[in-house]
Amino acid sequence: MKKITLYLISFLILSLSFSCKRLTFENDPETFVKDRYSKKEVAITMRDGIKLHTTIYSPKNTSEKYPILMHRTPYSSRPYGDDQFKKRIGPNETMMKEGYIIVYQDVRGRWMSEGTYDNMRPYIPNKKDNSQIDESSDTFDTIDWLVKNIPNNNGKVGTWGISYPGFYTSYSTIDAHPALKAASPQAPIADFFFDDFHHNGAFLLSYFKIIGLFGTPKDSPTDSAWFKLPDLGTKDQYQFFLDAGPLSNLNKYYEYKEVDNGSYLNQTSIKDFFWQELINHPNYDELWQKKSITGHLKADSSHVATMVVGGWYDAEDLYGTFETYKNLEANPSNSYNTMVIGPWDHGGWAREKGKQLVGNMYFGDSISTFYQKNIETKFFHHFLKGSGDDDDSGLPEAYVFDTGKKEWKTYDEWPPKNIIKETAYLSESQRLTTKQASIKAIKFISDLKKPVPYSEDIKTVFTPRKYMTDDQRFAARRPDVLVFETPVLTEDYTLAGDILAKLKVATTGTDADWIVKIIDVFPADIEEQKAGMQDHLKLSNYHFMIRSEVMRGKFRNSFSHPEPFKPNKITNVNIKLQDVYHTFKKGHKLQIQIQSTWFPLIDLNPQTFVPNIYKAKERDFKTQTHSVFTSSSIEFTVLK
Repeated sequence: MKKITLYLISFLILSLSFSCKRLTFENDPETFVKDRYSKKEVAITMRDGIKLHTTIYSPKNTSEKYPILMHRTPYSSRPYGDDQFKKRIGPNETMMKEGYIIVYQDVRGRWMSEGTYDNMRPYIPNKKDNSQIDESSDTFDTIDWLVKNIPNNNGKVGTWGISYPGFYTSYSTIDAHPALKAASPQAPIADFFFDDFHHNGAFLLSYFKIIGLFGTPKDSPTDSAWFKLPDLGTKDQYQFFLDAGPLSNLNKYYEYKEVDNGSYLNQTSIKDFFWQELINHPNYDELWQKKSITGHLKADSSHVATMVVGGWYDAEDLYGTFETYKNLEANPSNSYNTMVIGPWDHGGWAREKGKQLVGNMYFGDSISTFYQKNIETKFFHHFLKGSGDDDDSGLPEAYVFDTGKKEWKTYDEWPPKNIIKETAYLSESQRLTTKQASIKAIKFISDLKKPVPYSEDIKTVFTPRKYMTDDQRFAARRPDVLVFETPVLTEDYTLAGDILAKLKVATTGTDADWIVKIIDVFPADIEEQKAGMQDHLKLSNYHFMIRSEVMRGKFRNSFSHPEPFKPNKITNVNIKLQDVYHTFKKGHKLQIQIQSTWFPLIDLNPQTFVPNIYKAKERDFKTQTHSVFTSSSIEFTVLK
């Protein structure tokens, strides 16, 4: 029974790694990989003596030389054993059939690899000796061994990965091995204070259940899950976290207790270091800053062509996708760098289900297949099998999907050249206006006993995704959600780039969260979708959320040095929302929603300033009255 339980846990967690998700391929027998590829497992020794488990799939046809495609993962390179084969290998079906040497590796400290795991190991520049290692050196050492020891390789290597493996892919471009010619970071984690577990200082409570996946160490190589996930005992996560109260009440799920000096001790022999990191580092301090990879992507990697891939509705690593692209684009070496953003949730481009849906919204058919065949395969083929000429890749700088018109567009740069900034102001009459009205306060009560849900669905999920396109009518009709919208549009209106909310706010407390949502309100007489919509909803008057973001108020001026609000004093709170590419069609309306709770996507702000929210007590949580002033504005990037 224990073995079965461990298998089920492993299977459930592996489903989070979209790099490991099974793709849907047509007309291929289940034995294709075993019939066409040979498999070999090796332990590659790193410069410090640690051995990393590596699985190599090589084409049985040895009449030609093949490039190497490598995928480094913390989620397991299973199945283990030379006679056990994956059903599908590589980034997509076309590349699997075309022929590449496909390599999977368990990163340091995970599964069958030796060493100590760090969930975002800091980069070490100018390493002094072989004892100084990071993911860059492990990648370098692995590639060096591969090109020297795998028969029939053509001396060119590519890397790819989605989500956490996307982080390792980004890392591969730093101090890169000369054989590394192409890398595709896809939905890459870039900074754990802004990706996945935090958004602008707010803790993503919805990720609480999977913390053990990222923070439980192991003593030796293993092919079975060694971590545990807490059993919440309910399918209603809203009620569970509301009843649980302050974050400190959740310590028991990771077996911690607080001691007299205010720190936390583990009650077992296994220490979940990630929960410990979260508790002891509530601000953007040196720990998180060192883990961030974005600032190092400007290193000279001119010989590595990159293609950053992401989804407009990626609830996990949208920040990482854009920050990775923008930092690579700022690379002084001016290396080849392209971006692909489609109508997908996290990792959706690696799956094909025919109709492309995110939540209730339908975007078209076979969109992932189009990407895999016409973009991803073309990129790797050109740089690993073709000329590798930066000027002749056949791909644009930016391949982006307009989520309003539901069509692909290409641009020579992102954001496009022909954009302007336009500002909309909030008004007391719930309108968005082009001119600022007289300054007035719009007040609402933020009751922590009845926080605004992030979704009307009742369920418990590991990582929420559907909410990114959810109908927001349920929120618009609450008194603690402010609504502002344009008149019915008389012509199409396209946003192409980031959005900046410049709020002027006040609160009776000393802290507050501020959430801004951008919404496309559909007309009442719109033609209904033929598939994908939840039974209780209609597209008529659907409030389609395009983008959303939170700012924990105490971090409004600095993520490293939080500051309390002065009660009832007008205060500036700026919130940058990630890029969008969306056309609000003629007959639609553009709506803004502003609120202060978003539960349990994020944890509850006590609404009184506390130095460390993970140690806040029940008495710190208070209902407050918030004000948003009509001098607030939203700055849009508009395509003309």
